[in-house]
Parts: sequence; C-alpha cells; structure tokens
Amino acid sequence: MQLIPESADANARRLLSAKALRSVADGYVSILLPAYLLGLGLGAFRVGVLTTATLLGSAALTLLTGFITATFGHRRPLLAASGLMIFTGVAFTLSHAFWPLLLIAFVGTLNPSSGDVSIFLPLEQSLLSQSVGDRDRTALFALYSLSGSLMAAFGTLLAGLPEIAAKWFGTSSLQAMQGMFLLYALIGLAAAMIYRRLLEPALVDPGMKRQPLGPSRGIVYRLATLFSIDAFGGGFLVQTILALWLLRAFHLSLATTATLFFCSNLLTAASYLAAPPIARRIGLINTMVFTHLPSSLCLIAIPFLSNLNIVVGLLMLRSLLSQMDVPTRSSYVMAVVTPPERPAAAGVTSVPRSLAAAISPTIAGYLISVSSFGWPLLIGGALKIAYDLTLLAMFRHVRPPEEAVQSDERSSQV
Repeated sequence: MQLIPESADANARRLLSAKALRSVADGYVSILLPAYLLGLGLGAFRVGVLTTATLLGSAALTLLTGFITATFGHRRPLLAASGLMIFTGVAFTLSHAFWPLLLIAFVGTLNPSSGDVSIFLPLEQSLLSQSVGDRDRTALFALYSLSGSLMAAFGTLLAGLPEIAAKWFGTSSLQAMQGMFLLYALIGLAAAMIYRRLLEPALVDPGMKRQPLGPSRGIVYRLATLFSIDAFGGGFLVQTILALWLLRAFHLSLATTATLFFCSNLLTAASYLAAPPIARRIGLINTMVFTHLPSSLCLIAIPFLSNLNIVVGLLMLRSLLSQMDVPTRSSYVMAVVTPPERPAAAGVTSVPRSLAAAISPTIAGYLISVSSFGWPLLIGGALKIAYDLTLLAMFRHVRPPEEAVQSDERSSQV
C-alpha cells in the first residue's frame, strides 16, 4: 500500500519527516507543560494564561505568513522557525518564574495542542499544496496530519519519563522535566537539518507572482470567521487544558495521563486515514461536519459523568471522530483559492483560529481553578456544534473544482 501519493515531490516527503519529528516534541510538551507549571507552584489559572500566551505568539507570527513567503519563500522561514524552537527549549529549561516563562511562551514555539498551531503550520501547508497534484491534495494533507498525530502519540508516552527518572535515578521530577525541554531544543535542531534540504518550488506560471488575497478574499474571510468560532471552542479543549482538567478532577498520575493521550492520538491518527475516502464519497464539507458533530456531543456529555472509565471511553470516541475535519479543511481552503493566493489564504485562515483559540485557555484555566466540573468541555462542545451547523448551511453548495469534476464523472457513468 502506497501512502505517499505518486504526484508528491521530494519536498512533500521532507515536510512529512519534519512534521513527524516536531510532533514527537509537541506530544510530550503538551502533557508536561501543565505538570511542570503546577510543580513550579503556579496555579491552574496561570497555566491557562501561559497557554494563551503560546497561542497568541503563534498567531502574531502566522499573521505575516503571506508576506514572509512572498519575500523569503518557504525554506528560510522554516529554518528561522526551527531556530526559535531551539531557543524555546533552552530558555524554558533555564527559567522558573512566571513572567519570564510567559514571555518565552509568547515568543516561542511551544504547542499546547495535539495539533499544530505554530508558524510551522501555514508555512508547511502552503508548500505542501505546491508539492502534489490537485487530485491527491486531500490525501497528502491527510498523510501530513496522520504523521503528526501518530508521532505525537508516541511523544505523549515520553511525558512519563520524568516520573521514571525520579524513581530510578533519584532525580527530582522538575529536573527531569527540564531535561525534556532540552530534548525539545535538540528536536528543533534536527528539524532544521531537514528543512535545509527543501527546494523552493517554481511558480505555477512564470509570469504569476505570489500575491495577497484577491478574487478569493470573500470566501476566505467567511471561512476564517467560522474557523475562529471552531477554534475558540477548541481552545477550551487543547491537550494541555484537557490534561490539566484530568490531573485536577481525577487526580491522575502523569504516566497515566500520558498513556491516555497516547491512545487518544493513535485513534486520531487512524481517523486521518479514513478522511480522504470519505471526502471523495460525500465531499469535503460534509466530511468536516458529519464527523465533527458526534464528537462534540461526546464532549457535552462528559462533564455530567463521574465514572472515569466512561469519561475515557467518550474521550477516545471523540478522538476517533473530531480530527477528520483537519485535512479536509486544509484541502478545502487550498482548493477554493487561486494558486498564488494559497500562502496568504493559509495565513488568513490560521491567524484568526490562533487568536480565537488563544482566548479560551485562560477562561478554561480559571474555570478549572474554581470548580472540578468540566465547564471547558461543555462550553467547547456547544461552540463546536454551532460552528458545524453554520458551516453546513453556508458552504454545502460551494464545491472545489475537483469535486465538481468527480460528481460529473459519476453522473455520466450512471
């Protein structure tokens, strides 16, 4: 079975490798972050504030994606982002006070989510869309998401290493966690080695230059608004916040929490494989909505349950369904804009998402600090349902060109 589409070029393979490598780091950092901050004596509210800072900093950088790629291409910005990842790991190891950590969180690349929210995401998405044929675009984006989720799952298992180190080697858990942030910096260095080999793609038309949004401005702005609602709801549920809630509400150990998210990310990875064939059958928008709605209903139910086994079961079911919209959403945005607008479209749809998602972790942290009831899950699930229904109503008739062609081919066969 060939996972990488035949039309994918060498850049696609390198981006997939770098994504997988970075996801290992993102996987364990998203679990260690709340435990580390709680270990430093910071409360749940400050954990939420630091999570907000990481997302705000990412949004500030992604806002400039269109300008950056138009001026510098893709290779140099990705190398610079890797340098920022190295700085983040080293600086987080050396700093212990709240305000320095807040500044590092804002300017750095820490990812509190199971998905990618950093400057890497729009840069890689833009280059990926130019590294494969149109008919294989959704499959490549699904593989991109799959590699990230699968390696993030293995990364979450590494979050249990500090407890093992404390037990076997007599070191403190805090010192062991600081060592994991140094590993984060080393992974950033390894990613930079991969990005060095990227080739800047030729323009689709020699006379065609990368440009800001033009003819596709209206549809991109409408999508960005809706994606922001989804992201605001998702900010209540980023992996760091979910881990924080589980640690506080059920008093789970760090190793148990890591194992739970390992299984969760494995199920998410499996869902990415299902997304392309489902999208080919029912369309990108329908795939985004009808896989998302059941997962949001799971979230709404969880706060009213006290049985940990049932809670874990619903979280696993949610993981199996909730992320099928990630590759389909990325593919849809790239499909409904002109090729020169793709870098700008990736930035415009990513930035509002990051900004909206950045607000809710602070609210979630406060809610967790005052109550063990799962208010973040209830609020996040309700917002996501509102997003799904609105997206379906507004865009169910707006089909990418390749979907229209496939529909015509099926009609002619009938």
